[in-house]
Amino acid sequence: MSKALIVFGSTTGNTETVADTIAETMEKKGLEAEVKNAADVSASGLSNGSDIILFGCSTWGEEEIELQDDFIPLYEDLDQAELSGKKVAVFGCGDSSYTYFCGAVDAIEEKSEQLGAKIVVDSLKIDGDPERDEVVSWTEEVCGKL
Repeated sequence: MSKALIVFGSTTGNTETVADTIAETMEKKGLEAEVKNAADVSASGLSNGSDIILFGCSTWGEEEIELQDDFIPLYEDLDQAELSGKKVAVFGCGDSSYTYFCGAVDAIEEKSEQLGAKIVVDSLKIDGDPERDEVVSWTEEVCGKL
């Protein structure tokens, strides 16, 4: 059975809701999915034991890209997560009225690629409140890459 690790940073709860929906969808597809808050993990060895890692982070800030507060330490130490050769997918919530709509998603995806991760699908960028069908559809695409 394939195992997915879903790590999220959420302030308003939207990104956490997306993470939980992803895990539910994966489990219905026969995968093992573990959801962890970015505040509760350390980057060191994060990828060990997982076939895919999904990073979820909301974006804040008008003047520059700002990652969700709990996700910042993980992002800064991502080089310790041993992502080289690992499958990765990234999702997040944002507001398209801001200059950098879901900029945190782009930053995490770019850094993961620089560290040798294989991005398996286009990132999921959600404008405002998440729509369950959109999340389920994206997750099914991710599952098809395992």
